[in-house]
Parts: sequence; C-alpha cells; structure tokens
Amino acid sequence: MSSSKGKQELKVSVLKGQEAENAVLEYLKRMNRPYGAVDVAANLKGAVPKTAVQKILVALAEKGELVQKIYGKTTFFVYNQAKIECLSPERINELKKELAAIDDQIQASSSEIKSYSAELAKIKATPTNNELTSQIEATKSRILKVNSTLQPLRSGAPPITAEELEFIYADWTKWRAEWIRRRKVFITFWQLATDSLPPQDAQILEEDLGIEKDSAEHVALEQSSLCLPQGNSLKRKRL
Repeated sequence: MSSSKGKQELKVSVLKGQEAENAVLEYLKRMNRPYGAVDVAANLKGAVPKTAVQKILVALAEKGELVQKIYGKTTFFVYNQAKIECLSPERINELKKELAAIDDQIQASSSEIKSYSAELAKIKATPTNNELTSQIEATKSRILKVNSTLQPLRSGAPPITAEELEFIYADWTKWRAEWIRRRKVFITFWQLATDSLPPQDAQILEEDLGIEKDSAEHVALEQSSLCLPQGNSLKRKRL
C-alpha cells in the first residue's frame, strides 16, 4: 500500500492548453539551445505529452516565439534570439568595470594566499617543542662527550704522538691476531672433543672445565670500527 501511495505522490500532473504552451516556451527560453520534441517532452518529465509538445513547438514557431531548424529528417526548435533582451552599452561598461574589479580582487587574494602558503610551509618546517627539546638534549649529550674527550688535554696531559699511535696500533694488531689464532685452535679441538657428546653434556663439560666464551663486550668490539679491515683506524682517528 505504501509503495502505491509513493508512486501516486511522484506522479506528475499533466499540463494542458496555455499552461502547457507556457511551460514549453519557458523551458526553451531558459535553456536557450536547440531541442527536438522528444527531448523537450523527456526533459519536462512528462508534464506535457510528446504529441502535445510537437504541436506546441510548431505553433510557437508560427507565432515567431521559436525558430524552427530542419536537419535531414530531424526538426529542432530554439528560442528566437531576436526576443532576447540585449544589454545597453552603459550596462556593458558597468559589467566590464565590475569584472575588472573582481579580477583585481582575485589577484590580490592570490598573492595573499601565496604569502600565507609560504608562511604555512615555513611553520610546518619548524621543529615542534617536543622536537626542539629532543634536539637540545642530544646536543647537550654531544657537548658532554666532546668535553670529556678534551678534558685530558685541558688538564695538561701531553697529546699522543704519531709514533706512539703507530706503536699502539702495531701492538693491537699483533695481539689481536694471536687471540684470533688461539680462538680458532680452541674451537677446532673443542669441536673434536665434544662432537660425540650430546649438547647438554657438552655444556656441562664446558662449565666443569671453566671455559668462558666471548662476552657481549668481545662481540661488540669485534663488530666495531676498531676491528674493520680498512687500514689503521687509530690513524684515521688521529687525522
């Protein structure tokens, strides 16, 4: 029941007589472009039947309200352009002045928007309070680290000479190579000794013998720049 009621409410009342003629003429005047009878009837949503639209269009063309154009087998109707009110020269000049004023406003607004956009981009690029606090803390930390590095020199301690650095590096290289060799020998013999043992028994034997493997400090040292193969890192630090 509600569905049929909705259809009844959506039903368009059909215009007749002068009302239908006025509706067709007003539509073509408002749109001001060529239409055929089928298009006019469709665009009026059935307010004027198609057969009535065709008759009204012809009648309006005979009255001079519309202009009829025939292209092949298709007939189009358009509102008579001679009946469209033309603007006076004074009104045209007024509109030109209004247009020029609006253009000036647009240019001023565009410049203002450009300025605000640049200011907004600058603000977005500025660190926030939290970011500034983090940067300040990081800078303070670096300052403390540099000061601690410079403290021996400030206290009058003599700087390390190039010869001393060379000696330290040679000594470091010598004993590190010896440590690597001994560790390799141990690993080889330990694997031979525990190859037949279950992992749990090998662990117990390792604890009973008091064998200590590389600590986290050793691992970190081996992964640091001091153990990299690119030349003398101590020399690089000196430079």
